Amino acid sequence: MYDNEMKLEFLSKSNNEAFARITVAAFASQLDPTIEELADIKTAVSEAVTNCIIHAYENTEGIIRVKAKIIKNVIEIEISDTGKGIENVELARKPLYTTKANLERSGMGFTIMESFMDNVEIDSVLGLGTKIIMRKKIKKNLVDLEEQDFLAVGGVS
Repeated sequence: MYDNEMKLEFLSKSNNEAFARITVAAFASQLDPTIEELADIKTAVSEAVTNCIIHAYENTEGIIRVKAKIIKNVIEIEISDTGKGIENVELARKPLYTTKANLERSGMGFTIMESFMDNVEIDSVLGLGTKIIMRKKIKKNLVDLEEQDFLAVGGVS
């Protein structure tokens, strides 16, 4: 069971990428992440949403869905589309592989997601779409843990 959950749907327009990134970051903030952990989450979400916009729907518009769940000190982020799907997921995960060689920065999306998150799962079916699930454990600050211990034994903050 999860401690909290959010859901978001929006059109696959490039200006919605920042909206998704900021919304998930705001949701993750309840875990009190470090600035670096928050930047990692924002970058991974940005890459996943951009993949949906560029690859899933190509020159059409569709719906991108974002779900985020908090389970203890882990954030789980699911980003999905109902676009064209990925023909070969293992090949798509390889650094620098792209089906859009004409675009700048192509071929690093999954590599970036995997480097910033603890776990990345990709499920895709041709003609039905793709779902990416990413997880990141938020490490509690040592000072926060010491304060919690102090309060647990009757200390006053």
